[in-house]
Amino acid sequence: MHIGAAIGCCTLWGAAVFAGLDQGWGDSALAESGDAIEFARAAQSIAEDKNIGNVSFVLIEGGETASEFHLSNGDAVDAQSVFQVASLGKWLTAWGVMALFEEGQLDLDAPVSDYLSRWTLPASEFDASGVTVRRLLSHTAGLSDGLGYDGFDAAQDRQSLEASLTKAVDASPGNDGRTLLGSEPGSGFAYSGGGYTLLQLLIEEVSGKSFAEYMDDKVFVPLGMERTTFDHARALELGLAENFRPDGTAEPFRWYTALAATSLFTTSEDLGKFLMAQASDGANPVLSSSTMNLLNQPHASEMGAEIWGLGTMLYASNNAGGHIIGHDGSNEPAINTAARLDPARGDGIVVLSTGNPMLATELAGEWVFWKTGNVDSLTFASRLPTALAAFAGGVLIILTGAGLSLWLRKRRVSPRQKEG
Repeated sequence: MHIGAAIGCCTLWGAAVFAGLDQGWGDSALAESGDAIEFARAAQSIAEDKNIGNVSFVLIEGGETASEFHLSNGDAVDAQSVFQVASLGKWLTAWGVMALFEEGQLDLDAPVSDYLSRWTLPASEFDASGVTVRRLLSHTAGLSDGLGYDGFDAAQDRQSLEASLTKAVDASPGNDGRTLLGSEPGSGFAYSGGGYTLLQLLIEEVSGKSFAEYMDDKVFVPLGMERTTFDHARALELGLAENFRPDGTAEPFRWYTALAATSLFTTSEDLGKFLMAQASDGANPVLSSSTMNLLNQPHASEMGAEIWGLGTMLYASNNAGGHIIGHDGSNEPAINTAARLDPARGDGIVVLSTGNPMLATELAGEWVFWKTGNVDSLTFASRLPTALAAFAGGVLIILTGAGLSLWLRKRRVSPRQKEG
């Protein structure tokens, strides 16, 4: 085999591996298209097999609850049980920001510094005037924190919001905790928990209210989300579902300064209301249809795929000119939450879990494939290491074969060479 042929084979193998990952070759949906009851049964079977703590599951069809189930290895949970949902709260934080935009109190493309007095980004080689509200919402502001917060053991341990932005002492492993401008604003996507902590400060400064109070008034109360709050103390009063570790033992939820980024408390029933308000024919008392369209338009991409709107993850095409939208959340030790919605059809799913660090994301990814035949972006990301290993293994085999072929060719001696 010639070197050129070997390179061609490697290229074809790589294309096949990527296409198989992207298109879900070999995957099968959990149920026949349109069979919501069977999908819920299959999802419950997976959850029962993998659940270590709590699971609350709601399936929405056409803007109405079609099925639900709830599992627990401790005290019973139901659709009104309060879970901490981690980064999923960023989606609702974005609604709070956009409510200020609709009221004319924010320009999405003005420097965020125009609205801040309590804290400013540290000086860097990049122009901080490019850090806008729009770019903070879409993780394209150039912030390099990569946060990730681990939280605090007790309320009194929490930092102030300004101190957390300067250097979060509860930064997740691998991050130094500083919210910094590390690249040119608008140059690309980089997930930033610090950016949403900065949006938390923005909401407080512009509204003149605490972040939790503002979100209650502008988002949760209008939507009828009566058991949803960013206030940890109020969540305790509502009664929290147990927080389980992967070994099945329970531990208290941790306290956070970075509420907007990682510490929303809510129920599967309330998140169902949030999804249903976004259906194309749903009643949305918080945001106009034009603002909703803006939220769900692509604002960031990776590997050529549109992955982010304004506070909204774009998981896959809905095969109708739009996207499956939503958000996931993960907090230590094993909180995992997920919500997905097809706004065009009013179909959605909510999965809240503790004890298994990937169960909610897995079930939500199965829902996307069942609904669209397309691979969910987080499913794609979770399978990418395996695909890369398969690609590397195939390349090794191809190159080994090419090397062996070349060696054998050199070993062959023509009859004339033998006679000489």
